[in-house]
Amino acid sequence: MPASGVRAAAIAARLSDLGLPTRLEEHARFTSVEAEVPESLSADAWREVLALVAEADRFGLLATSLNSRTLWAVVNRTVPATGDVGGPSHQQ
Repeated sequence: MPASGVRAAAIAARLSDLGLPTRLEEHARFTSVEAEVPESLSADAWREVLALVAEADRFGLLATSLNSRTLWAVVNRTVPATGDVGGPSHQQ
Protein backbone atom coordinates (compact mmCIF):
# COMPACT_ATOMS: atom_id res chain seq x y z
CA MET A 1 0.00 0.00 0.00
CA PRO A 2 1.44 3.44 -0.90
CA ALA A 3 2.23 5.93 1.86
CA SER A 4 -0.97 7.83 1.04
CA GLY A 5 -2.93 4.64 1.65
CA VAL A 6 -1.24 4.11 5.01
CA ARG A 7 -2.02 7.69 6.13
CA ALA A 8 -5.60 7.43 4.90
CA ALA A 9 -6.05 4.01 6.55
CA ALA A 10 -4.86 5.48 9.86
CA ILE A 11 -7.40 8.31 9.57
CA ALA A 12 -10.15 5.81 8.68
CA ALA A 13 -9.25 3.55 11.62
CA ARG A 14 -9.38 6.44 14.07
CA LEU A 15 -12.73 7.63 12.65
CA SER A 16 -14.02 4.07 13.04
CA ASP A 17 -12.83 4.10 16.65
CA LEU A 18 -15.12 7.10 17.15
CA GLY A 19 -18.03 5.03 15.82
CA LEU A 20 -18.22 6.44 12.30
CA PRO A 21 -18.68 3.91 9.47
CA THR A 22 -15.86 4.55 6.97
CA ARG A 23 -14.92 3.67 3.38
CA LEU A 24 -11.38 3.73 2.04
CA GLU A 25 -10.68 3.92 -1.69
CA GLU A 26 -7.42 3.97 -3.67
CA HIS A 27 -7.27 6.23 -6.74
CA ALA A 28 -4.48 6.95 -9.22
CA ARG A 29 -3.41 10.22 -7.56
CA PHE A 30 -4.81 9.96 -4.04
CA THR A 31 -6.46 7.78 -1.41
CA SER A 32 -9.85 8.85 -0.12
CA VAL A 33 -11.69 8.24 3.14
CA GLU A 34 -15.43 8.75 3.54
CA ALA A 35 -17.36 8.52 6.79
CA GLU A 36 -21.07 8.79 7.48
CA VAL A 37 -21.67 11.35 10.24
CA PRO A 38 -24.74 10.83 12.45
CA GLU A 39 -26.82 13.80 13.55
CA SER A 40 -26.24 12.81 17.15
CA LEU A 41 -22.48 13.41 17.04
CA SER A 42 -21.49 15.46 20.10
CA ALA A 43 -19.48 18.68 19.94
CA ASP A 44 -16.50 16.93 21.58
CA ALA A 45 -16.64 14.15 18.97
CA TRP A 46 -16.82 16.75 16.17
CA ARG A 47 -13.63 18.36 17.50
CA GLU A 48 -11.89 14.97 17.44
CA VAL A 49 -13.17 14.23 13.93
CA LEU A 50 -12.01 17.59 12.60
CA ALA A 51 -8.58 17.11 14.18
CA LEU A 52 -8.31 13.74 12.42
CA VAL A 53 -9.29 14.93 8.94
CA ALA A 54 -7.03 17.98 9.31
CA GLU A 55 -4.16 15.47 8.90
CA ALA A 56 -5.33 14.87 5.30
CA ASP A 57 -4.38 17.04 2.33
CA ARG A 58 -8.02 18.06 1.71
CA PHE A 59 -11.29 17.41 3.49
CA GLY A 60 -14.90 18.49 3.45
CA LEU A 61 -18.47 17.64 4.37
CA LEU A 62 -21.23 16.74 1.94
CA ALA A 63 -24.66 17.39 3.44
CA THR A 64 -27.92 16.66 1.65
CA SER A 65 -31.46 17.85 2.23
CA LEU A 66 -32.28 14.32 3.44
CA ASN A 67 -30.12 14.86 6.56
CA SER A 68 -27.36 12.68 5.18
CA ARG A 69 -23.85 13.89 6.03
CA THR A 70 -20.70 12.39 4.53
CA LEU A 71 -17.31 13.57 5.69
CA TRP A 72 -14.52 13.07 3.15
CA ALA A 73 -10.76 13.36 3.30
CA VAL A 74 -8.11 12.97 0.60
CA VAL A 75 -4.45 12.05 1.04
CA ASN A 76 -2.42 12.76 -2.11
CA ARG A 77 0.12 10.30 -3.40
CA THR A 78 3.61 11.72 -3.38
CA VAL A 79 5.07 12.86 -6.69
CA PRO A 80 8.58 11.64 -7.50
CA ALA A 81 11.13 14.39 -6.85
CA THR A 82 13.27 13.40 -9.83
CA GLY A 83 12.97 11.40 -12.99
CA ASP A 84 10.57 11.45 -15.90
CA VAL A 85 7.66 13.07 -14.08
CA GLY A 86 6.28 14.95 -17.07
CA GLY A 87 6.72 12.20 -19.63
CA PRO A 88 8.71 12.19 -22.87
CA SER A 89 7.22 15.46 -24.16
CA HIS A 90 8.59 17.35 -21.15
CA GLN A 91 12.18 16.18 -21.39
CA GLN A 92 14.89 18.62 -22.37
